[in-house]
Amino acid sequence: MTKAVESIKPVDIGFERTCDCPPSHINCLNAKQWIKSQITIQTFYYEGRDVRDKDVHPAVFPIALPAHFIKLFTHKGELVLDPFVGIGTTLIAARDLERNAVGFDLKREYIEYSKKRLAQTSLTANSEQVLINDDALNIPQYLKPETVSLCITSPPYANMLNHKRLNKSIRGDLRNNKHYLKIQQYSLDPKDLGQMDHNQYSQTLTKIYKGIYPLMKPQGHVVVNVNDVWENNKRYPTHIYVIDALEKAGFEFRNTMIWDKRDLVNKVGIFGWPSNFITLGATMEFILHFRKPD
Repeated sequence: MTKAVESIKPVDIGFERTCDCPPSHINCLNAKQWIKSQITIQTFYYEGRDVRDKDVHPAVFPIALPAHFIKLFTHKGELVLDPFVGIGTTLIAARDLERNAVGFDLKREYIEYSKKRLAQTSLTANSEQVLINDDALNIPQYLKPETVSLCITSPPYANMLNHKRLNKSIRGDLRNNKHYLKIQQYSLDPKDLGQMDHNQYSQTLTKIYKGIYPLMKPQGHVVVNVNDVWENNKRYPTHIYVIDALEKAGFEFRNTMIWDKRDLVNKVGIFGWPSNFITLGATMEFILHFRKPD
């Protein structure tokens, strides 16, 4: 079941496991599945239900990505949180896997689009997904302490989108597409992480995750999908800013994983040649794993 919350009030949603796994297990995986999950470099592909239209949203991860980590860090019936839910991909993965989930986003249009996606035929009715149009700083007003097993998201990468698209990673004869020289920002809201420089971005993330910290169960997991930013001929290590922000919020940094996107990138162009070497950032993304201490 899916619903949207229009005003600030505690969300009544399930958070206890409904499976028969032993209490010491952190997920429902068997040993073979566990071994596959230990591989640092993972590939995630888009499927028919995924949305890749940049006119709808400029950066959507595939359903397979949150699904992988929901299976890895939760049990059936437990609660998943996405503080920057965008167009609802995490909630779709949670619904598929019989996990309850709550997603927040500043932009009402994204929440409305998410509702439409989740209104499509459900694979299961054994869980609930809730969408909330609000600032992630207000999350503590909606959820009870120690109820969230996994917080997973792909936040804006600071102000990476606050410039006209030059499509430098696309082959020269294909660069002049409909998005060329357009600014594809998430929103113009000053509270949007996509409007902030990296220092303000890191400080705001710390405030957001300090609010999320008491909502997490002991040893609850946090996963952040993020990439570094190349802007004005300078590399910004966004993933380091994220690690610093979450450690300041109280979480312990556990693992770095890589989303290998090479199979998703084609018709790339040469940029920087012959005098300025720049790696093609579109071929990978960081997936950072944290845990709430006991």
